[in-house]
Amino acid sequence: MPIPYDIPDAPVVLDRREGPYGEVVLRRHGEFLQIIANGCFLMDTSDGRSERLLVDAALTALDDRPSPDLLIGGLGVGFSLAHAAAEPRWGAVTVVERERAVIDWHLDGPLAALSGDALADPRTKIVEADLLDYVNETCDTFDAVCLDIDNGPDWTVTEGNDSLYSAAGLTGCARVLKPGGVLAVWSARPSPEFEGTMRNAGFHQVRTEEIPVARGVPDVVHLAVRPE
Repeated sequence: MPIPYDIPDAPVVLDRREGPYGEVVLRRHGEFLQIIANGCFLMDTSDGRSERLLVDAALTALDDRPSPDLLIGGLGVGFSLAHAAAEPRWGAVTVVERERAVIDWHLDGPLAALSGDALADPRTKIVEADLLDYVNETCDTFDAVCLDIDNGPDWTVTEGNDSLYSAAGLTGCARVLKPGGVLAVWSARPSPEFEGTMRNAGFHQVRTEEIPVARGVPDVVHLAVRPE
């Protein structure tokens, strides 16, 4: 008879919830935590380099602007928030996350170990909302907006997210940016078409910075500046 054996690397589901935008799952795979949205791998805790570089790229593009306020679209596993809160140059750090489950996993769940210090920082605020609704309705403005919601403009988690990367969606992002403010968008692959959309939405200094990965196509950060 076959010899039974365990598969130590098999993912283990820690929580599964049905939200207004579909199913979200938190699972452990070995030593790492993963977020799966509607069956699509979104992100995990294995690295975080690209999320940190997303925040750094926005800050660098602001030059020496004092205490710039930051809006992060998407809480994810918390790398972007934790990195921003660890940088004293940032002023207020606001994170917009539409999935209640993801917020709960950070507040009192397995992801609290990554984001606990950042959430305790008085500069930090978490807003439970759809980002597109938020940027079209809020009265707040920011020096930088960092988007890390999907796998990129061409690879969204839910179909409705496409509108965020359209000219209309980017106009909403520009609405909450102060003059000379920076928009930074993470993507799992370059998107020349999205660069064109950013220009059509009125952004200047549009460029793409590559983030080397171990194998495959580099991750990128799309950067653009709202005109003064």
